[in-house]
Amino acid sequence: MRKTLAIALMLTASLGLAACGKKSEDKAQDANQHAEQAQQDMSKAQDKVNDAAKENAEAAKDQAESNEAAAKEAPKN
Repeated sequence: MRKTLAIALMLTASLGLAACGKKSEDKAQDANQHAEQAQQDMSKAQDKVNDAAKENAEAAKDQAESNEAAAKEAPKN
């Protein structure tokens, strides 16, 4: 009786562990998908930062040209 009960408990524990293994695989796949999505989002954010830097450089260039033109037009005292 004890031997049968021990085998049944071991079989139940083995099946329980095998059933849990699938969940960890699913979680690993979900983690990979989230990591890929995060990488794509980071790439988009970096593109936006680069665009903003270009616009800022153009604005600084335009400001410098404006200051130069204003200096030429200013009356000399």
